[in-house]
Amino acid sequence: MPRKAQDSKNSPRELPAVYQVLDHPILAALQDRIGHAYLTDEVRGRIEAHRQALTEGAKVPDLEAIAQEVADRVVQWLEPKLKPVINLTGTLVHTNLGRAPLSEAAVKAAMEAANATNLEYDLDKGKRGDRDDLVEELLCRLTGAEAATVVNNNAAAVYLVLNTLADKKRIAVGRGELVEIGDSFRIPDIVRKSGAKLMEVGTTNRTHLKDYRQAIEDGARVLLKVHTSNYRIEGFVHEVDFDELAALGHERDIPTVADLGSGALLGVAHWGLSGEPVVRDVVASGIDLITFSGDKLIGGPQTGLIVGRRDWVKKVKRNPMKRALRCDKLRLAALGATLGAFLSPETIDKTLPVYHLIARTLPEIEALAAEIMPAVERWAGNRAEVETVSGDSQVGSGSLPGATLPTVLVALTPKNSNIKALAKALRDLRLPVIGRVHGGKVLLDMRCLLDTEALLGSLQMDKGANS
Repeated sequence: MPRKAQDSKNSPRELPAVYQVLDHPILAALQDRIGHAYLTDEVRGRIEAHRQALTEGAKVPDLEAIAQEVADRVVQWLEPKLKPVINLTGTLVHTNLGRAPLSEAAVKAAMEAANATNLEYDLDKGKRGDRDDLVEELLCRLTGAEAATVVNNNAAAVYLVLNTLADKKRIAVGRGELVEIGDSFRIPDIVRKSGAKLMEVGTTNRTHLKDYRQAIEDGARVLLKVHTSNYRIEGFVHEVDFDELAALGHERDIPTVADLGSGALLGVAHWGLSGEPVVRDVVASGIDLITFSGDKLIGGPQTGLIVGRRDWVKKVKRNPMKRALRCDKLRLAALGATLGAFLSPETIDKTLPVYHLIARTLPEIEALAAEIMPAVERWAGNRAEVETVSGDSQVGSGSLPGATLPTVLVALTPKNSNIKALAKALRDLRLPVIGRVHGGKVLLDMRCLLDTEALLGSLQMDKGANS
């Protein structure tokens, strides 16, 4: 059908000029916050969008409407994309929500490091220093290692160690330890990218020392053991202990490496958790180099920690890729403050948020649930029925797979059966609340709650409550 003649009142010629939109009072407040060129580009873009819409039958918007559209979009540019949220998912160390919450001491240290610091400056000698010196002594004291270095995450630590020790050489790894770390990153891929050649030994469920011996005969020049911190194999299983592997490496003069993944600087069995090797014990076994995360069970910023024999750590630090993977001053400051908390292990649940959450007793969690229930019920209004139910929390981020801690869940069942809308309403709060959707309910795990006042305030500020 022939297109109808366009109404002259809806002609592109009726659209305002760029200068008219720029001169509108709505945009006046933004002139000092956004450069003229960026603002002009956005105005042109909105006018062009309306010009295209007119060809599809839309009406010409007035000048004020276009100016408001531009203002709304520009304000969004200025809003931080990284926003604080309240994690009530039931996963204490949640990968997608930033992993470990930092301690007050770590946050303070990072803020104080924001300006000029002695990052690579020796104040005693008055000359260039080494940024690893900021945390190396603490790491060695806490782990018993001879030396240590830090990179930006544990995958980088594994890559750097293997690239240093085994570039163009063969690495023997137990077949059952070839794990996927997360988001499709896999140990075999990291090994290959490091320049090493992967040699799988043993079977998925059983690997013996003789398998590593045979790998050495077949040309392996590094022995790698990966702690499967994100899954468990049970039943007819066998793996080589750290001390056995270390002894074999020393016997054949071949370096041994252990990737512990989460890493633990102290045992957690007295909190009802088990299965995570303590770094100090692995160092004592004789393994040459050990890698682990600083942002999981250690409870610090995202970092990859490497500890072990001085000669091997020295080689790692001399690798040119170390510069590409190093940490900035903010992370090093936060890491140093976090590590300092472990010097007083008996108060760790008071100083580090991760251990505060792990150590919470069920009566304490029940009291938290009772405290926030009235506010949740008021917020829920006509949206949902609210009740408390028993449940389980997990540490998360690949730590302690299968191990859970008892908790209390505040369960919201939508009255309109729209579970997605209910979960979205919680995420739309001034301080977004992230729960877990399961069994037709939105579950808010009280073991995860760090700031009661923040949650209550966010619920009370919601103008859509009881609607």
